[in-house]
Amino acid sequence: MSLSATTDASTQALIDRHDASLSPNYKRFPVAIGRGQGAHLWGVDGKAYLDLFAGFGAPLLGHCHPELVEAVTGQANRLWHVGNLLHTEPQVELAERLRDASGFDARPFFCHSGADSNDAAIKVARLYGKANPGASKDEHGRYKVVATQRSFHGRSFGTMGATANPAVRHGFAPLPPGYAHGTYDDVASIEAQIDAETVAILAEPVQGEGGIHVPSPSFFPALRAMCDKHDLLLIADEVWTGCGRTGRWFGHHHWGVQPDLMTLGKGVGGGLALGACCIAPRLADLVDPRVQGGVKHATTLGGNCLTMAVAAKLMEVIERDGLVERAARVGEQIKDRLRDGLAKAPVRDIRGLGLFLGVELDLPADTAGAKAREFVLTAMDKGVMVNGTASGVLRLAPPLTIEEDDLHRGLDTLIEVLCA
Repeated sequence: MSLSATTDASTQALIDRHDASLSPNYKRFPVAIGRGQGAHLWGVDGKAYLDLFAGFGAPLLGHCHPELVEAVTGQANRLWHVGNLLHTEPQVELAERLRDASGFDARPFFCHSGADSNDAAIKVARLYGKANPGASKDEHGRYKVVATQRSFHGRSFGTMGATANPAVRHGFAPLPPGYAHGTYDDVASIEAQIDAETVAILAEPVQGEGGIHVPSPSFFPALRAMCDKHDLLLIADEVWTGCGRTGRWFGHHHWGVQPDLMTLGKGVGGGLALGACCIAPRLADLVDPRVQGGVKHATTLGGNCLTMAVAAKLMEVIERDGLVERAARVGEQIKDRLRDGLAKAPVRDIRGLGLFLGVELDLPADTAGAKAREFVLTAMDKGVMVNGTASGVLRLAPPLTIEEDDLHRGLDTLIEVLCA
């Protein structure tokens, strides 16, 4: 049954107000949410939902986590924002927690989103390429970034060129130059894109928008070796995979490598607008105005006290409650459960790491996306929220705090929908 056929008056009234006042750039479902708690959401009509996709991974600890509510409320009563020409303790606390969790003395630049983080990383890479031009004959030094097919690094003008999704780029040509794409998990394909103007390789430890693709264990170590060989920077896009989502603090920890730049978004803010471009200490001089003679990158509201306080508390809770290890354990349970329950369903593959999982439908490419949306709608009618991609992958990214009874109830529904 279509959700639109069961829309009640209170929901329809809000949808009508929305349609009369907001930009129409999102293809929204006919559902209006009034409140949330943990892994649960309630519509303005009172209908309850179990959220197995958690706002595109952003509410990492679920909706309205009481300690995050306390953190933002307490900070709101002290200090909101003073700009980045002054020092504030919430910024320092979050930076220290990111440093300790990352294991490579990451120096974060705080901004507003994953795309902002990737923009910042690309700018740092260009500064590095100008300072270290190598064999480049270009007046700008080395400036090109090699990304991968199926990647998603953002929708800003600085990141659309890196994002290998034609639908994202459609209508915006000409894009800024300086991007090439190799095949994900194919080292030779990526190395073939390197030339004298290349300065960095940008890759996701697990591809998110591309359909939850996990590379072979040798891929990221090979990228690190390639970067060392060619004097390139390795940028790990951890917008989806950061802060425990995959069962390690950061996705690149699965492969035992250290990037030069790590970008964060989504979950790091716990549902607030936060991004972070974490810069290795050896690159810090590139953005230091005392060294460079001027500010190379900046933002007005990035690092405001409210988001910093929430993110620092989020990192504290994840560590204190062992949620990284829990994500690894529960993620394996989910995969086992789905493989058993979906053995006779139209499913090609079940994959992912931790609580970042994908169920690829075994359907023709021209119908897979529409069928995935149909499954999403049916599950939503039954009170369970999952996500479907245009390539026919159902994505699950529940909060790290989800109760296992709730999770298995949601999996029961998903199995029922896919096996119907």
